[in-house]
Amino acid sequence: MQLSSRLSAVAGMVTRGNRLVDVGCDHGYLPVYLYLNRIIPGAIAMDVRKGPLSRAKEHIAQYGLEKYIETRLSDGLQALGEGEGDTLVMAGMGGPLMERILTEGAKVRESFREMVLAPQSDLPHFRRFISEIGWETVKEDLILEDGKFYPIMKVVHGTKKYTEPGSPYTCEERFGELLLKQRHPVLKEYLKRELGICDSILEKLENAPSAKEREQEIKEERQAVLSALEIYESI
Repeated sequence: MQLSSRLSAVAGMVTRGNRLVDVGCDHGYLPVYLYLNRIIPGAIAMDVRKGPLSRAKEHIAQYGLEKYIETRLSDGLQALGEGEGDTLVMAGMGGPLMERILTEGAKVRESFREMVLAPQSDLPHFRRFISEIGWETVKEDLILEDGKFYPIMKVVHGTKKYTEPGSPYTCEERFGELLLKQRHPVLKEYLKRELGICDSILEKLENAPSAKEREQEIKEERQAVLSALEIYESI
């Protein structure tokens, strides 16, 4: 079976031999693929919705893998016990939802060896949250698929980093320290697109006196993008 580019990148970050827990498993493609390719010995596929979980069960049964991949109806990590998995995967949901799941399930979260996360929104805040709870990003990828950019990160236990509340996000928090260091080709594409969006918005706001605050916000965002491009080019 074949995965999308995004799910292939997620699959590529799972450590061979680890037991997988897939939260928000949707159709269950990821655990089936990983088991069929002998990367994982088994998995627990969980979703908060009955519909997707039912489709995952059907897909698992199609390959005769019911013995190796268990399905559970669960809101986040609620139906999971400590030590039931080695790798936690969460993909296809927003950063705030992921943050809620990881905060509410903190005890279970800490029992994993690694997490592979693909948040779809609020990236700077989510990256800061990950470092504040004591996890360290060891691998990052950025996938462009069907016109959308999908950031993916692999994190392991690290040191908690305190950040002063309200302090501005760093370039690394905004765009990914490892993506910048490795001069990821898709990141450059993303930065150029963001620069174009900022310029387009500023052009529209130019003659709108009531939008000065919004104009300042966009100028700051534009400067952050330019700083990231400068770092990208200087490495």
